[in-house]
Amino acid sequence: MTTTEPTLAKEIYEAARARGAAAVDAPVSGGDVGARNATLTIMIGGEPSTVDELRPLFEIMGKRVMYEGGPGAGQHTKMCNQIVIAGTMIGMCESLLYGYKAGLSLEAMVDCIRGGAAACWSLDNLAPRIVKHDFAPGFMVEHFLKDMGIALAEAERMGIALPGLALVRQLYLALRAQGHGRSGTQALMLALEQLSNVDHR
Repeated sequence: MTTTEPTLAKEIYEAARARGAAAVDAPVSGGDVGARNATLTIMIGGEPSTVDELRPLFEIMGKRVMYEGGPGAGQHTKMCNQIVIAGTMIGMCESLLYGYKAGLSLEAMVDCIRGGAAACWSLDNLAPRIVKHDFAPGFMVEHFLKDMGIALAEAERMGIALPGLALVRQLYLALRAQGHGRSGTQALMLALEQLSNVDHR
């Protein structure tokens, strides 16, 4: 259930099958909140019959248990999830930085925009932490860097360019270099603040 390379998930599947065993890849999304509340989204790749047997166990941990296809499909789906999160994270942090410099109440601004087209999980769950300057990890920067690296490597293998993801990963690399590798992903705000010489506290 870890997040890893789709190619590795396929290798594990083949190695298990050669020994008469079964394997599925089932990474998750939902962060620390989802884990505590058993509301994770679980993305599964593997044989449908094996997934059906395991489904009751997955349903204990998750609210959305989604079969995505053959071996490696769960990991590919998780990469899609991480690409979206990378994009929404930079957008959210930049909006907070902008709102702060514009003299807005960040709490009021977030409450307003979360009800429209900008609504997203990060805005609901991570923006309030940023406003309070709470960068404790739900999901650590160094783990997100690993996932973004996997996605970029897979994209290169597929012959596609993901310039937005590459940019966000560079900002997270800078954040880790600043000593925040074990902070939560919302600490991206700190890297953006440093670029603009701003401290919203």
